[in-house]
Amino acid sequence: MTPSTELQRPIIKTSLPGPRSLEIIQGDEQYVTPSYPRPDYKLVADHASGVWITDPDGNVFLDCNAGVAVCSTGHCHPEIVAALQKQVSELIHLCGTDFYYRHMPELGKKLNEIVPIDGPTKTHFANSGAEAIETALKLAMYHTHRQKFIAFQSSFHGRTLGALSLTSSKKAQRLGFMRQPLDVVHIPYPNKFRHFVTDQQTDEATVTRDVLTWLNRVFETTTPATEVAGIVLEVVQGEGGYVPAPTAFVRELRRICDENGIMLIVDEVQSGMGRTGKMFALDHHEGVKADIVCMAKGLGSGMPIGACTARADIMDWHKGAHASTFGGNPVALTAALKTIELLQGGLVENSREVGAYLEAGLNELKQRYSVIGDVRGFGMMLGVEFVKGSGDDPHAADPELRDRIEMACYQKGLIILGCGANAIRWSPPLILAKEHVDVALEIFEEAIRESI
Repeated sequence: MTPSTELQRPIIKTSLPGPRSLEIIQGDEQYVTPSYPRPDYKLVADHASGVWITDPDGNVFLDCNAGVAVCSTGHCHPEIVAALQKQVSELIHLCGTDFYYRHMPELGKKLNEIVPIDGPTKTHFANSGAEAIETALKLAMYHTHRQKFIAFQSSFHGRTLGALSLTSSKKAQRLGFMRQPLDVVHIPYPNKFRHFVTDQQTDEATVTRDVLTWLNRVFETTTPATEVAGIVLEVVQGEGGYVPAPTAFVRELRRICDENGIMLIVDEVQSGMGRTGKMFALDHHEGVKADIVCMAKGLGSGMPIGACTARADIMDWHKGAHASTFGGNPVALTAALKTIELLQGGLVENSREVGAYLEAGLNELKQRYSVIGDVRGFGMMLGVEFVKGSGDDPHAADPELRDRIEMACYQKGLIILGCGANAIRWSPPLILAKEHVDVALEIFEEAIRESI
């Protein structure tokens, strides 16, 4: 599928949510767990195609969120649909952890070709990003015979108990779960827009130096480097606000891991699969390779799949050490193989080109509106941070304004989603065209103007 401009603008026919959508929402409130972290606006999907979502009331929305960076090839890409239809007519499930089928070695070989890891690799297949992270944690502990980890403040790595030990983006994710099962030390993330001490803007060199100083003090005081199994890094923090790490920092982490026998575990669950205009976010940092890479979200174009790829000499655990009944399901693997084909066939390049166009448009809005404090990211993984823009502290975060803008966009037919305390993430399908960007920016500006 090439970028399409068949439908030029959202179509809003009813109040939002409409009457049919409200019926579904009411049923959800009665029968579904209340733990899901849904935003204030209530989008109900009936069907979708490309970059467009239609709700049960016939309202059509321009999707610049892609199911939280999952629908990388757009909604119901015809080649993905055809591949899935063929596969479900041949083999749906057999349990690849007990038996064999071609899809596992095929996708393993493809990941071996594209992941930012030096040397031969092997892959464990899972069903989600959290499961991929759990695999990485177990593998690092098994390989190093160590039990401690370093993670970052504002990080998100999943909600299962092992992954939750790493996650620190919002207190709601940990509230009520008491003691964490893993020994994890959290250090500041190198956010140059908000230094972890001053909360003010700084430069990459300063924040890199200060975070590394903190890490060295951790090694010298509470957590010796020789007892650390892995450092778990989002090269671009996702839930934390779409914050990219400086190249100098990423390179220093690699050096520290090499010197101390620590596994560098790179979480590419949200940032991978072309999202940043390169296949992986780590590819933006030339020469830096991971020991273990975790993937999910955009890997399967909407099918539930996760993958943990590691150096083959690291993935040396014994038979029965880790497995999954549904992980590596042939239908999900088929989606992943076709997704990678489409990404390499032009969608990664489209992410880079159209993402740059979107970023330029957002920066133009930043020049016009003082409440936009920062525009950051790569490709189609862009964050917009909202601030007070005036008063005693114009740099102060303004989460309430962010929430009003998010809601106003929904009411106008544009789907975006918050991240961090006061940022909005742009993670559209990678088939987004410049014509879609023009419409999205027009709506976004209207929403800002009405919300300030």
